[in-house]
Amino acid sequence: MLNIADTLHRWCREERPFALATVVDVTGSAPLPIGTSVAVHEDGKVIGSISGGCVEGAVYELCRQVLDEQDAPRRAWFGYSDDDAFAVGLTCGGELDVLVQRIDPAAQPHLGAALAEAVEGRPAAVAQVVDGPEGLLGTTLSVLGDSWIADSTLGDGPTGRAVADRATAQLRTGRTALLTLGGDADTCPEKLSVLVHAAATRPRMLIFGAIDFAAALAQAGRFLGYHVTVCDARPVFATEARFPHADEVVVDWPHRYLAQTAVDARTAVCVLTHDAKFDIPLLQLALDLPVGYVGAMGSRRTHDERLRRLREVGVTDGQLDRLHSPIGLDLGARTPEETATSITAEIIAHANQSTGLPLAGVTGPIHRVSGAASDSHAVCDLLRNSFDGVSGAGSTGALSEVRRAGGGIDQVAARRGRHPG
Repeated sequence: MLNIADTLHRWCREERPFALATVVDVTGSAPLPIGTSVAVHEDGKVIGSISGGCVEGAVYELCRQVLDEQDAPRRAWFGYSDDDAFAVGLTCGGELDVLVQRIDPAAQPHLGAALAEAVEGRPAAVAQVVDGPEGLLGTTLSVLGDSWIADSTLGDGPTGRAVADRATAQLRTGRTALLTLGGDADTCPEKLSVLVHAAATRPRMLIFGAIDFAAALAQAGRFLGYHVTVCDARPVFATEARFPHADEVVVDWPHRYLAQTAVDARTAVCVLTHDAKFDIPLLQLALDLPVGYVGAMGSRRTHDERLRRLREVGVTDGQLDRLHSPIGLDLGARTPEETATSITAEIIAHANQSTGLPLAGVTGPIHRVSGAASDSHAVCDLLRNSFDGVSGAGSTGALSEVRRAGGGIDQVAARRGRHPG
């Protein structure tokens, strides 16, 4: 649901009901990760996407039904074969497991509070019960800092406390994940599957060197959801006017700023200074920090000289293996904008442990998923597509089956007459 947090927060403030459909599990290749949601307002407005457009009609119809009839939450499975995927315009196979539920903001004020924190970029988590006993499916719990608030149904008993503990721990990772807990009479008597939507602070992109390439990279980094800092020791170049897309512009020696600023495993350090008096002390420090990415701009000749100097100051070969230099992927980039694309493409590939090769030259699923506990990177959360409206035409074509809360399996429509399994 965090992919549409802005709109959901506004709808919660208005205290008008809406239906929420959330991907709770994926099998095979799927275009969007678990935790992705689409919502339908009571006036018919739609926000978000869970499949890149291929099953939105079916999801819309389910949302309208749950909203209009005030039905209990439902689980729906959307399955594809290669032939059927081609018929509806899909580029991938796979299956989506979706929870559809009605949200009444007036009855769930804690949900709006968590969304408000997420919109402001502060840590918050929403734990959503996606499988469990009758009456608990769709219940939610919000973690706000060191406190938590739950639905009255989930309550503050052993089950609620167990969910809160797991959600709090998951929030520290900054990643959305599907968790299984319960069955223990002492800690959590109910066996549950809980989807924890974790909103961490934005990852940081630290750009050193106030040059034109840095301006383009700052814009690209901002688009990808990074909190972007541009740092340069020269005040005449390091100005907010030159870097309108940066969250902050710092005038300081690069290595001195890096030594005192906060970084973590999601931080990307991009060294564009192209000057040894800045590069060497900066890279010496950066390669010793627990950051996610360190890249440096320069020609191959500059790169070789840089490696020599870094070794002279004691940087080990193991540390140098972390250095992406020359920075970026081989796209033939020439302009600042093309170069920024090359750099951010490498950052994304590195964060996702991908090859960066053309998809036509590799095999296997395009959208890789690691089982039910797959999660989404903070950067990728901000690349999800949205659409303004859908029609119900052909909506039953993709729907496989629906399970009602507390009940069995109701077969409602099977693709081309075939039920899953």
